[in-house]
Amino acid sequence: MTLSRRHIIQSTSAAALLASLGQRAWAQALDGTKVIAGFAPGGTADTVSRRVADKLQPGYAKTAVVENRTGAGGQIAVQFVKNAAPDGATVLLTPMSMLGIYPHTYKKLPYDPVADLQPVSAAAVFDYGFAVGPMVPASVKNVPDFLAWCKANPTLANFGSPAAGSSPHFIGSLLGRAAGVDLRHVAFRGTQPAVLDMIGGQIAAVSGPSGDFAQHVAAGKCRLLATSGPKRGKFTPGTPTLQEQGFRDMAFTEWFGFFVPARTPQDVVQRLNTAIRSALASQDVIDGLAGLYLEAMPTSPTQLAAMLKADTELWGPLVKAVGFTPEG
Repeated sequence: MTLSRRHIIQSTSAAALLASLGQRAWAQALDGTKVIAGFAPGGTADTVSRRVADKLQPGYAKTAVVENRTGAGGQIAVQFVKNAAPDGATVLLTPMSMLGIYPHTYKKLPYDPVADLQPVSAAAVFDYGFAVGPMVPASVKNVPDFLAWCKANPTLANFGSPAAGSSPHFIGSLLGRAAGVDLRHVAFRGTQPAVLDMIGGQIAAVSGPSGDFAQHVAAGKCRLLATSGPKRGKFTPGTPTLQEQGFRDMAFTEWFGFFVPARTPQDVVQRLNTAIRSALASQDVIDGLAGLYLEAMPTSPTQLAAMLKADTELWGPLVKAVGFTPEG
């Protein structure tokens, strides 16, 4: 305890004020909150959820836990939060894809991204990566090499992604179309299950958040051939982008965002926004996210709403160009 703080506490009036403020803060704090992640434990979405949830207690809620509600490419989690009580006790952490792309790819979604959810804050921004595992020979050094190998080995030409109709799915499909290769897609419940199948030799490649490959690349179990950003990633300076490898129209980044059910009171939204922004400003959270190749990106609710609107408009024409259907 510092000298100045001892002096404050020794003051009767100041002590009374501090006690009053403390009681008010605890009166506002929820008994508990759940952060809902739509993908499997160990992946990027799960890790972001847990790092921020740890910081939500005890100020925003006395306890905070993460629940992984996987399935339907992240839709189960979104639907769960949509149907939760609008009291701030249930919070969604989702990639943009489930809200900005799925409306273009699914005729019937169990939620409306705008009408059913209230934006709170973005969490982090990241590039996607395209990696290959031991099924693919070491002579394959880049994406054009991989696509040439796929042409020569059509029965092995496949890739996994964390969800059908997600950004990583489209990135892989666009690569195959650009090269005239029938690159078959395999949907998983999150990137980590896909990566495990890849390093186990069951599938050739995976398209997913670049950070989800980090530990496996470091261990020599897979090779990161490309990243999706408009320039080389901050955390992957030695890996060329897709644009550098000749795919000039392919530059994509994505973000994670926090949302709550629609009709959540604005004072609750603002308190949650303040708590999330504080968490994302913590050096240990920044460093932890960097370990997954994520850059912390707190925003206001209004800024997150604008980001979602812009990405929804961006992906509409791309989905049409690919001609994707959920069964495709």
